[in-house]
Amino acid sequence: MPTYVATGRDTTGQSRRERVNAASPNDARTLLRERGLFIQDLREERGFNLDLKDLQTALTTVSVKDKAVFSRQFAALVNAGVGLVRGLGVLAEECPNPKLKQAVQDVNAEVQQGTSLSDSMRKHPHCFDNLYVSLIQAGEVGGVLDEVLNRLAKLLEDLNRLQNQIRSALTYPVTVGILAVVIFIAMTVFLLPTFAEIFEQFDADLPVFTQIMLGISDFLRQPLNWVLAAAVIIAAGFLYRRYYATPVGRRTMDRFFLKMPLFGDLIQKTATARFCRTFGALSRSGVPILTALEIVRDTAGNQVISDAVEESRKEIQTGGMISLALQKHQVFPIMAIQMISIGEETGELDQMLMKVADFYEDEVEQAVKALTSVIEPLMIIFLGGMVGSILISMYLPMFRIMEVVQ
Repeated sequence: MPTYVATGRDTTGQSRRERVNAASPNDARTLLRERGLFIQDLREERGFNLDLKDLQTALTTVSVKDKAVFSRQFAALVNAGVGLVRGLGVLAEECPNPKLKQAVQDVNAEVQQGTSLSDSMRKHPHCFDNLYVSLIQAGEVGGVLDEVLNRLAKLLEDLNRLQNQIRSALTYPVTVGILAVVIFIAMTVFLLPTFAEIFEQFDADLPVFTQIMLGISDFLRQPLNWVLAAAVIIAAGFLYRRYYATPVGRRTMDRFFLKMPLFGDLIQKTATARFCRTFGALSRSGVPILTALEIVRDTAGNQVISDAVEESRKEIQTGGMISLALQKHQVFPIMAIQMISIGEETGELDQMLMKVADFYEDEVEQAVKALTSVIEPLMIIFLGGMVGSILISMYLPMFRIMEVVQ
């Protein structure tokens, strides 16, 4: 029989923590109520037994696409008049993602106990972030939960499409880069040593470039060097993560990312589209401006952009305009700032934000195509250069050997 751990308050208002053995969570709640405990949180106590199902749930991540599909299905059920408890039960049964499935089951149990949907979801931040919970809360308060869920689904679908576009732009160069490195290492380790033995038989002076390539070959054929190289890479990655975790490091690196050749423009347009889409969805759903800006700040994904959003939030508190604050930081395109300014002046900020998001999402799509067309020939040159350097290092000594033979 499983053991449940509950936290709550007794009849005197004091906080208490209790353990109880029960066949199910409902039985545990019944027993704890009989003890005079008003339950605030109830969880099953886990031992040290390895459960493959729990391990799979822990290792699974909830993607933007998973949340978009869940939101779209949930909206359809709510719009059809299906009750929350029954709808969440149906969604939990059909959910293919084990982590999201467990979260929906827990949310359903909380809703059955009288907890609001947004408060129940807030207990599962790995599945439902602050943006998601805030929109759900706005839908509950305004009585338009189905509309908010549809907006959430549209928002998440747009974000997923943006992610796929960026991923598609990176897939080709990463694949070609890995292929080039593998070919280079294979030819350096297995092919060059064979030619080195031939060169030694003729006792000819080798060109400097060939000597360098043979030195690289000797280095790569030593297992200890691979261990050292792996240690250096791991240490560099660890130091980078530590530096990026600091406020100064994160701000410095994120500013560098925005100014990177080729990719900087794409990152800026993606951030603009995401900011406008998220902010517009929050505003349209009735979330207060200051709260919406706080959520957008936390979900920006770039510290420089987060700083600009936070500055605009402070401007709003003192009676200023969002567009003026964003303009000071120079992280968003001028056209986007001007359109936001027009939206503020006309009182149609949410509609203008959606138009800006649509525009820059199209811009991202065009930028991805342009970036791919530029990267493809560069990667071909890179691959050819890697292979060509080995071939040149092998053929250059041939001329010296011909001189020795003559």
